[in-house]
Amino acid sequence: MITATDSAGPSGAGAPGAGEASTVVRRPALSPSRAGDFKQCPLLYRFRVVDKLPEQPTPVQVRGTLVHSVLERLYSLPAAERVPERAKALLVPAWEELAAEQPDLARVFREDELKPETAWLESAGKLIDTYFKLEDPRRLEPEACELRVEVEIGNGVLLRGFVDRLDVAPNGDLRVVDYKTGAAPRQIGEMRALFQMKFYAVALWRLRGVVPRQLKLIYLRDGEALAYAPDEGELVRFERTLEAIWRAILRAGETGDFRPSKSKLCDWCDHKAHCPAFGGSPPEYPGWPDPDLGAETALDRAD
Repeated sequence: MITATDSAGPSGAGAPGAGEASTVVRRPALSPSRAGDFKQCPLLYRFRVVDKLPEQPTPVQVRGTLVHSVLERLYSLPAAERVPERAKALLVPAWEELAAEQPDLARVFREDELKPETAWLESAGKLIDTYFKLEDPRRLEPEACELRVEVEIGNGVLLRGFVDRLDVAPNGDLRVVDYKTGAAPRQIGEMRALFQMKFYAVALWRLRGVVPRQLKLIYLRDGEALAYAPDEGELVRFERTLEAIWRAILRAGETGDFRPSKSKLCDWCDHKAHCPAFGGSPPEYPGWPDPDLGAETALDRAD
């Protein structure tokens, strides 16, 4: 099973028509964010994927989602209109649409705080300004933005994720671009970001038979861009790593044995109250979940 869908389309390939109920049951899949969760802490994976414990998004996370949405909209404009002023004019309508579609995002702001249309939107505008210092979108014509990719690799492992932007050169070379609204990471964060990009590289390689020429990470907080060129041998090895992660997830899923793994990242975890490593107790294990296991959210893609 091999598919690729550009989510910028009106309904997406294979989407049901108006008034038609979808009967498609999607297989469990591995996404880069959920694979990263399991590598970081198997119990975190369980809390997010199996138990589906709620997490409160932060204004910083929501801002990342907003900036991604604006950049996607920017590339839908004619090239000559892709200028900073036009991009920042997209912020308010993009935010209003996101808040209407996902009310939980709007609730990150307390009533006694500044309205998001003021300081918060201004901070998003600064990230947009930084983007224009790194690239001139008038000179780029991406093949797709927010590209949904899905591909089955060895041992029946289904990979699923969203690529922020895919550029294709006239000679067929692929460049995978990912926007990060945080600062360029230290070593651990850089390894996690590179893991995500290699995941997309494997998916696109298996979809198109072409190893991406470049994986590009754009950090909008401090205006840095990192580029990496994978080779086929490296992607073969990484594919085996993904297969091993999925086997480990399936073993844990059969038994419910998702163990905590303490690290500095625990300081930012929403689930300490349920974690045995901090004196908590997980909910009763509900068993292996139904389809859509491992799905990414827009917040995951807006790191």
